[in-house]
Amino acid sequence: MEITEIRVFLKEGQDKKLKAYTTVTFDDVFVVRNIKVIQGANGLFIAMPSRKMKNPCASCGFKNEIGSKFCNQCGASIKGEVSADKVKDAKAEHRDIAHPITQQFREYLQSKILDAYNKEVANEGGSSQTVENRPAE
Repeated sequence: MEITEIRVFLKEGQDKKLKAYTTVTFDDVFVVRNIKVIQGANGLFIAMPSRKMKNPCASCGFKNEIGSKFCNQCGASIKGEVSADKVKDAKAEHRDIAHPITQQFREYLQSKILDAYNKEVANEGGSSQTVENRPAE
């Protein structure tokens, strides 16, 4: 699987850790949007697109985001309804939508995205940059 295009969208504003969003196209047929470039304690890294986890309300069954204190549907108090095994399974409030399976591919993907990000920062002109990696014909 080859990365055929990377688009980098630099982030401006209050959030100092989030540096950019990227869109990556694989083999000209599959795209993953909203891969984040984040400044961590040990340098830049990527975070895959994710969504907030939800748990149903005991009263009405409406799915509320983990950490909510009250149900958004019926207003009932939500207190400690999440069992210990569910918290361990969720690990956090977010779960990746798409992610690399192997460490080798994750490192490959991260290096390509960070290279494109560094080129965009060096250019610092446009709102996005497209980096294409197409095989010679």
